[in-house]
Amino acid sequence: MRRERVVVLALDGVYPFELGIPSRILGAADGRYEILTCSVDGRPVRTNADFGVTVEHGPEALATADTVVIAPVAPAHLADEVSDDVLAALALIRPGTRIVSICTGAFVLAAAGLLDGRRATTHWQVADRFRRMFPRVDLDPDVLFVDDHPFLTSAGAASGVDICLHLVRKDHGSRLANSVARRCVVPPFRDGGQAQYIEQPVPEQGAASTAATRAWALERLDEPLTLTDLSGHARMSQRTFARRFHDEVGLSPGRWLIQQRVARARHLLESSDLTVDQIAGRVGFATGASLRQHLSAAIGVSPQAYRRTFQTAR
Repeated sequence: MRRERVVVLALDGVYPFELGIPSRILGAADGRYEILTCSVDGRPVRTNADFGVTVEHGPEALATADTVVIAPVAPAHLADEVSDDVLAALALIRPGTRIVSICTGAFVLAAAGLLDGRRATTHWQVADRFRRMFPRVDLDPDVLFVDDHPFLTSAGAASGVDICLHLVRKDHGSRLANSVARRCVVPPFRDGGQAQYIEQPVPEQGAASTAATRAWALERLDEPLTLTDLSGHARMSQRTFARRFHDEVGLSPGRWLIQQRVARARHLLESSDLTVDQIAGRVGFATGASLRQHLSAAIGVSPQAYRRTFQTAR
């Protein structure tokens, strides 16, 4: 079995936690990936903590990569241009190589001109700064990660886990990705977007949560759930429920339901031989055509194309 080589580029000011995510997550994928860490000159890298990191490889490792991961750096190290040594290192990456950024790593790709005209994301706290610096990039600060092949960008910190699990899922199917998630004690897929993590007023003391209703809805995705159904289960007015739901999840109840139905449909496409119409009925879409529409809107492919990709990986 050929192992995919993943090379992580560490720059001065790197966040140690995020630097280790690819090795921790991809390294738990039953030997499917070989993870190397490099710097632009092969020398130790200063982190944003009170210690440095000694790496085993120089920039030449980038030329051997199937996937490159740009680890994030502290905001003080962000600039609208990249240094000559970073540009020289990026120039070693072979055309067509998959390139992933975690958090502020997107600034490096954007400063190098690699994200011009593409959709991308980064940490919500630096989204406005990113837009001012790189107006040619279609920034979406509301999502946890963006896959605009061959460039993938993710939001802050734990979103590095999300995007690495996405790589495993994309390369080898949901069964292995779920296994990796269990080993690392992380959720295989997080719902919602970054909006749920943006600073906002603390809910009133004793305010009810919508978590129980979300769990209830997940057991009834095949039913035509309405806002009236959801708010009734939560024993709230529709207006209060919708506001509190958005505060907790970062999405409206309707958008969240569609997201969950698409996620369930993806699982069934990967793990079963049910027809598209049968899957649509099981996840709460009225017709196969509705499933096709929502799946295409979410990930840009048809159910048949998705099934071919992931059942082959399985």
